[in-house]
Amino acid sequence: MKETTAQEDLLRGIWRENPVLVQLLGLCPTLAVTGSVDNAVVMGIATFFVLLGSSVLVSTFKSIIPKEVRISAYILIIATFVTIADMVTHALVPDIWKALGPFVPLIVVNCIILGRQEAFASKNTVWRSTLDAVGMGSGFMVAMLIMGSVREIIGNGSWFGIPLFGGHYQPWIIMILPPGGFFTLGFVLLAMGWKKGREAEAVRPRRWPHGVTTEVGGPV
Repeated sequence: MKETTAQEDLLRGIWRENPVLVQLLGLCPTLAVTGSVDNAVVMGIATFFVLLGSSVLVSTFKSIIPKEVRISAYILIIATFVTIADMVTHALVPDIWKALGPFVPLIVVNCIILGRQEAFASKNTVWRSTLDAVGMGSGFMVAMLIMGSVREIIGNGSWFGIPLFGGHYQPWIIMILPPGGFFTLGFVLLAMGWKKGREAEAVRPRRWPHGVTTEVGGPV
């Protein structure tokens, strides 16, 4: 694994290595529960909590967990935090908990969570694992907020349940239905790909006459 700094551990998951928008992990809850911003935010917070708590524990006890049962141990740790998140969500926001259905308990099999335990938390210090979990969890929340905002604004004409366009707006109901999740994710990925392509084009070396090479926008 390439050596990274503590700042890189924190920031890479938010955008450059965003677990949803770049690594395309955790797509099931991303597509299923982002029909409204409320649901997306609660799901993002629950996943953040589970990722942070399990990363800290796995990193703390990595030296005493036998390699032969490490995956089982990781799942047990993750399941403990998922149970806590499920119970707290049920107690604080019962309506959203009901709308989320089985997706809060299914955090236990979210590949983002288990993947970070195996790839990072089990090989690094508690401090570095905490930074990695905060970064990846924040990146997941950013992706959920983007998806939920786009779908609710277009599909319902509101944001966090607050009407934005008045009574004359005709909502695109399909955006809050299952197909809307695929459409939204596709357009978000397309926009990100276009932006990265423009950035790559801006720094691509350009060959000028007489064999002189420079970067786009730079002096000849």
